[in-house]
Amino acid sequence: MASKGGLFMSKLIPGNHKHLTLNDRQFIERSLNEGRSFREISRYLCKDPSTISREVRKHRTVNSWNRSSFNNPYNFCVHRYRCKKTNACSKLIICDTLCRSCHKCNSVCPRFERECCPRIEKAPFVCNGCDKPRNRCPIHTKYDYNAASAHRHYTECLSSSREGVNLTDGQWRSIDRVVRPLIEQGQSPYMVIANHPELGISVKTLYNYIEQGQLLVRNVDLKRKVKFKPRKCHKTQITDRGVFQGRTYQDFKDICADESHYAQMDTVVSAKGSDKCILTFYFPETHLFLAYLLDRRTPGAVRAVFDRLQKALGNAMEFNIFFECVLTDRGTEFGRPDDLENDRAGNRRTSIYYCDPMRSNQKAGIENVHTMLRMILPKGTVFEWLTQWDVRRCVDHINNAPRQCLNGRTPYEVAVKTYGPELLKKLQLRFVAPDEVTLSPKLLRN
Repeated sequence: MASKGGLFMSKLIPGNHKHLTLNDRQFIERSLNEGRSFREISRYLCKDPSTISREVRKHRTVNSWNRSSFNNPYNFCVHRYRCKKTNACSKLIICDTLCRSCHKCNSVCPRFERECCPRIEKAPFVCNGCDKPRNRCPIHTKYDYNAASAHRHYTECLSSSREGVNLTDGQWRSIDRVVRPLIEQGQSPYMVIANHPELGISVKTLYNYIEQGQLLVRNVDLKRKVKFKPRKCHKTQITDRGVFQGRTYQDFKDICADESHYAQMDTVVSAKGSDKCILTFYFPETHLFLAYLLDRRTPGAVRAVFDRLQKALGNAMEFNIFFECVLTDRGTEFGRPDDLENDRAGNRRTSIYYCDPMRSNQKAGIENVHTMLRMILPKGTVFEWLTQWDVRRCVDHINNAPRQCLNGRTPYEVAVKTYGPELLKKLQLRFVAPDEVTLSPKLLRN
């Protein structure tokens, strides 16, 4: 079938999706020897003319033979027969020998112009079907299309393409030198690819390499490639249910769902042997993470953190930027919301809301970032030896880890553009270089 103007519509040609066979290539060779055009060949094979053109150019073979001059068989200049130039190499001693007979002529002569053949530069791109005798052709480099050679090259390429990843040992080592130390630091494959686009691979490809054992990194080194145990059910810990009046999750959705500034709050408990815990905050707008070490898991300790944050930020307006609404669970440490909502002077500074029982997914953001914190402080870790400086260091490394939901940016970068560097400085947050981000226990061992 042909379109308007006589051009083939390749998508409508039957059998156009099939590979060329040996018989097809033999027909192409015979047709080229007979002087047929690509369009005539394509009509017979039910292929697009561009398919025939690519086939010939890709699988043509080189046959170098030159008749040239008697004294210089390596002269390929188009002017060699009538050129009278001497001493083109500018020797100190004047040379009377014609340059066309010298083996250095083509490399030193400024007038050198290689002789070309239009059959090679344009269709059919090969010497098949040329009327001029081979021994009379002055062109040095000749191209021929041979069906047997073309089919052999095709089968070799087809076989090698199905052998797997086509990378050299040096390329594997270069990828492993970048990936392995960062994975050992606790970074995810996405973080590695986001910070090192020069690797030229996708996140899925890196996972495949690790799965296939191509790198020294194994699946056991990946923090999230595990099966999670079913979450245990816990009863509501706050006994005074009157504090939930007007502070339920539905109230939060009705009042604060459309607000841009709100925080999620939770605690991370220590293993048995210490009363210390970590109070955490997560801001869904910027994915920023804050954490503060508490000596005890009590409402008074939580209120002390709120007072300290208000003092650090300077005024109620800046405090309200971060903590306009706070969504938390029903732990006993959050059982006195009035103390958190109002400062020591009785001025209102925030609004506290509670998730429904057994619905941790209602504050999924902070639960997800806790998995990153647990990479540094695994379950079973005793917090007795921790200091606020250690917790702040963990926070900095988590905030400087790129997130896929932020298109490869880090929460710290987004927060700087949203709040400004001065507010982040008041919260004692700092920048960490991409290759220095460590999400493993060895962060606190250094």
